[in-house]
Amino acid sequence: MIQPVNEKEIGDIVSAILDDYNKGKHIDAVDIYNQPNRKEITDLVENLFSVIFPGFYKNHSVKIYNPENCFAVTIENCFYHLNKLVSLALDFGPLANSMSEVSRVCESYRICKEFFGKIPAIRDYIEDDLLAIYNGDPAARCLDEIILAYPGLIAITTNRLAHELYLLEVPLLPRLMTEYAHSKTGIDIHPGATIGRHFFIDHGTGIVIGETSVIGDHVKIYQGVTIGALSVSEGHTLSGEKRHPTIKDNVTIYAGASILGGNTIIGENSIIGANAFITSSVPAGSKISIANHNP
Repeated sequence: MIQPVNEKEIGDIVSAILDDYNKGKHIDAVDIYNQPNRKEITDLVENLFSVIFPGFYKNHSVKIYNPENCFAVTIENCFYHLNKLVSLALDFGPLANSMSEVSRVCESYRICKEFFGKIPAIRDYIEDDLLAIYNGDPAARCLDEIILAYPGLIAITTNRLAHELYLLEVPLLPRLMTEYAHSKTGIDIHPGATIGRHFFIDHGTGIVIGETSVIGDHVKIYQGVTIGALSVSEGHTLSGEKRHPTIKDNVTIYAGASILGGNTIIGENSIIGANAFITSSVPAGSKISIANHNP
């Protein structure tokens, strides 16, 4: 049986909440027609995957016999939607109040043109990442399986795309892109993180890589690894500071390890064992492990 509705009581509840919207809280809606739409961000990432992996993430709503024509439509459609979202995102940056509508349109187009000009180079990096996974994981049966199924490649690809927008100083949008990948894969890579070639994430769930992390070439990371800040007690005053570690070339970091601190450097060719907790630098060629304790 449904409780009879008291219209006055419901009206009072609604009025109280509407009144609260006018109290100047930061969580209040400001311009509901000028916010980047999260669904559009999801669509953007998936459309960019269609550009990076043509054929694997095909837009099945487009029916064109000539593959190149189909790819051209996908690229132009993606450019259009990115241009729109960058224009909206610029309202969240430091120059928002000083930009005219004309300058915003010109700036968003400039950013999109530079970003798409980097797509071939981004694809080179992702090709290396794909081969790193295939060569490093004996469970991988074929390259297609990795592209279609591996969360590590989804997270790395999204990060490489978002990182270029981050370098172009696009507000908000890069973070929304990587948070989409985070929600999809359980892998949390800040778009500010700098990641070298041939990057291999194995399994991936629970990996965290902070904004100012620097990761070299041929690095392999397993599930549950944190490359994070040693302390954030000073809060936002640390913004812009190097807070996260540097991982040099050819390092392997096993499951559950935590490497913390902006001054922490893991030397090249090092192996960091499972569950290690590291807050200071280790020299090249190190092998760090937690001693086993048998009862």
